[in-house]
Amino acid sequence: MSEQYDVIVLGGGPAGYVAAIRSAQLGLKTACVEQWINKQGKPALGGTCLNVGCIPSKALLESSQIYADTARGLTEHGIEVSGVRADVAKMVSGKDKIVQELTGGIEHLFRANKIDWIKGCGSLLSERRIEVTDADAAKSTYQAANVILATGSRPIEIGAVPLHSDRIVDSAGALDWESVPEKLCVIGAGVIGLELGSVWRRLGSEVVVLEAQDMFLPMVDQQIAKDALRQFTRQGLDIKLGARVMASEVNDGVKLQYTDKDGEQQLQVDRVIVAVGRRPNIDQLTSPETDLLIDERGLVHVNEVCETNLPGVWAIGDLVRGPMLAHKGSEEGVAVAERIAGHHCHLNYDAIPSVIYTHPEISWVGKTEEQLKEEGRDYNSGVFPFAASGRAKAMRDTGGMVKILADAHTDEVLGMHIIGGHSSELIGHGVMAMEFEGTSEDIARSVFAHPTLSEAIHEAALAVDNRAIHIPNKKRS
Repeated sequence: MSEQYDVIVLGGGPAGYVAAIRSAQLGLKTACVEQWINKQGKPALGGTCLNVGCIPSKALLESSQIYADTARGLTEHGIEVSGVRADVAKMVSGKDKIVQELTGGIEHLFRANKIDWIKGCGSLLSERRIEVTDADAAKSTYQAANVILATGSRPIEIGAVPLHSDRIVDSAGALDWESVPEKLCVIGAGVIGLELGSVWRRLGSEVVVLEAQDMFLPMVDQQIAKDALRQFTRQGLDIKLGARVMASEVNDGVKLQYTDKDGEQQLQVDRVIVAVGRRPNIDQLTSPETDLLIDERGLVHVNEVCETNLPGVWAIGDLVRGPMLAHKGSEEGVAVAERIAGHHCHLNYDAIPSVIYTHPEISWVGKTEEQLKEEGRDYNSGVFPFAASGRAKAMRDTGGMVKILADAHTDEVLGMHIIGGHSSELIGHGVMAMEFEGTSEDIARSVFAHPTLSEAIHEAALAVDNRAIHIPNKKRS
C-alpha cells in the first residue's frame, strides 16, 4: 500500500485541479491523479478545458475573428486593408503555445501547494482506494480519507457518422486542422457546434450545420435565440433544423445522408465535425466492488453537497447534475474541499452563467421567459437593444440586446439574457444581482460609466419598470 492522503482527486481538469488546490490550501494532504497526454506526448494537467476545449477554442475564435474583421470589417472605421491572408498553421501553433503556458502554470501551482501529481489512469476501488496504472502498465494503490471524483466528460459519438482520420472529427480534432476545408458540415447546433462552425466560416469555409431538433438553442431565451439565428444566417452559417443524419460515407470527402421535413437529403462536404454533446467519463469509476450509484442519465448520483452514496467519496463537474461548465465544476471543487475541511460553503446553482463564444456572444443566467411562463410565474421584462448604445455604435457592433426578467411582485431579478459583443464580460452583472437577491430597481439605481456596453444593462433594468431613457417605452397590455 502506498502513501495515505487526506484527499485524492481523480481527474486534473478545471473541477479536479481546483479541488486539489483548495484542499491543499486548507492544510489537507492532497494528491491528484491525472493521465492526460498532450500533443507533445507529455503528461499535462488541465483536462479537456485547457487542452482541447475552452481555452484552445477561444484562442481560435479570437484569431479567426480578428482575421474576419481585418479582411472584411474595417471599412466602416475608415481603414483600408488589402492582401490579408490567414496563416492557419500559425494560428494553431499559437493556440498550442497558450495551452502549454496555462497547463504548465497549473503544474507550478501544484508544486507551490505541495500537491502530489500521480501520473496515470486512476480507477476507484472500495474503501476510498484508488488504483493507478502508469504509462508502463505498472499498478499502484493509494488510500485516502476522502476521494473527489472529477473525471470529466468526453464527446458523444454517433453510429451513423463514425470518426475517420481528419475527415470526420470531434470537437478536439477540429482544433488542429492546418488548412481550411472548402465545405464543412457541423453536426449539432449547440454551443460547441456553433463556436467551431464560426471559426471555420470566418476563415473561409462554406459551413452547413445540421441540427436534429426543430428548435434553435432550446436552452436559451427564445427572443435571444431567434435573434442569434438571424445574425448567424447573415454571417453565412447555413443552419438546418430538424435535420437528422442517417448515414455517412467517406470518399474524396464525406457524403452524408439526412432527413428533414422535405424527406431524404444528401450532402457532400470536405470534412465533418461531430458536436452532438458530451457524456460523463465513468468507465473507471464503476465496478461491482464499488457499487457507485449512477443515475438514468449516466451521471454519478450525488446529494445537494456533492456526496455520492459511498462514504467519503464525492463527485463534481461534468460527472454530476447541472450544466457541463468548467466554472461550475471549479466552484463545486472549492465547495467540496471546504466541506471536507469542516467549513460551510454554499453554491447557488440558480446563478451559474452560460456563454456561447460566437460573434455575437450569447450569455445568460437564471430563468428564461419560456420557463417562467411554464411555471406560471408573474414577471416583468425589460429589453434594451445595442443599436441604441453609443459605445456599441462607436464599435460598429450594434447587433443584439440585453433582456432582464424580474418578479412582478418583488422585482427580484430572475434572469438576465444578453446577445451582443463582449456579453461574456457583461453577464457577471446578472450573476451578482441574482447572488445577492437584487432587484431590477437595484440595477436601475446603480450608476454605470458612459459610454460603455454595460449601460445597456442599466437601461434594460429601467425598461422593466417602463422607464428606459434612450428607447421609447412600450405600454404594458
